Amino acid sequence: MKIKGLAMLGIGKIGWIEKEAPECGPLDALVRPTVVAPCSSDIHTVWEGAIGERSDMFLGHEAIGEVMQVGELVKDFKKGDKVIIPAITPDWGSINAQRGFAQHSGEALGGWKFSNFKDGCFAELFHVNEADANLALLPDDIDPVSAVMLTDMTTTGMHAAELAEVKLGDTVCVIGIGPVGLNAVAGANLMGASHIYAVGSRPICAKVAKEYGATEVINYKEGDIVEQVLARTNGLGVNRVLIAGGNVDTFGQAISMLKPGGAIGSVNYLGSGEFVKIPRVEWVVGMGHKKINAGLTPGGRNRMEKLATLVQTGKYDPGKLITHRFEGFEKMEEALLLMKDKPSNLIKPVVVINW
Repeated sequence: MKIKGLAMLGIGKIGWIEKEAPECGPLDALVRPTVVAPCSSDIHTVWEGAIGERSDMFLGHEAIGEVMQVGELVKDFKKGDKVIIPAITPDWGSINAQRGFAQHSGEALGGWKFSNFKDGCFAELFHVNEADANLALLPDDIDPVSAVMLTDMTTTGMHAAELAEVKLGDTVCVIGIGPVGLNAVAGANLMGASHIYAVGSRPICAKVAKEYGATEVINYKEGDIVEQVLARTNGLGVNRVLIAGGNVDTFGQAISMLKPGGAIGSVNYLGSGEFVKIPRVEWVVGMGHKKINAGLTPGGRNRMEKLATLVQTGKYDPGKLITHRFEGFEKMEEALLLMKDKPSNLIKPVVVINW
């Protein structure tokens, strides 16, 4: 059987293609997407060639879907189930998973399969490995359109707060308040941060940042962000810096505004540049106990189920991220190009598919 999808044809090229439907292994599932969202990672992958050449690979790694088939060894899911599919679907029996880094199962970034080295969810049907460990049932009381944010934006942004080890009363600066950075703000707030300085310039993002817990928005167009943060902290800096935007030079800014003994949590996808630059003196000549933790978000079923409970208990609303809604499978290309163009009124687009 042939299936259709929106694919990366090569660096800088996308298009609609058909290919053979995936096969379902004994532990796996085949899922039909019902809500999808394009991601800035797709933009880095296609138009920057950030992870190298890819040919005829279906894009997309953010989806809510309906199970169409399960393997004979799958216990907890069946055809017709509505599911949350995390962007990161590790191989849970791998050595790296046993070490506590399932997102790097098999190899670095190996848990990030969709639209990296495996066909993604911008297709009529897609394959999910280890269904019992990587699918999560969509609760009846959660809107599937909002829930698609959990698959990547929510988990990635909140992981920045985890990587920075935010603690009660910490002062935090979040650099970049696109959809991932907004969730970094939400994560820092949930973990008990006090002052949260959110760095961004778009009014729509500033509004949501404050709704998610930012105490002040710092506009990088109005001056050096390090100077602005230091001015607000009596020259002391902040306990934690969460990086969800910028480039290879952003780490220098983060180090410069960080207190000794503080930590940086970065989830930013560095799509270009050869080296990450760390200023020697501001890093206290290497002896300031300023930690840098950078990583890919965890994935899998348990992660999705826990994030869903934050929505169910009213502690977090992923729907605030959604600014543009498209209807129909064929609208995936338009939504992806909108993410590429990034108009000022955009946070996140979604595509709802009614089969």
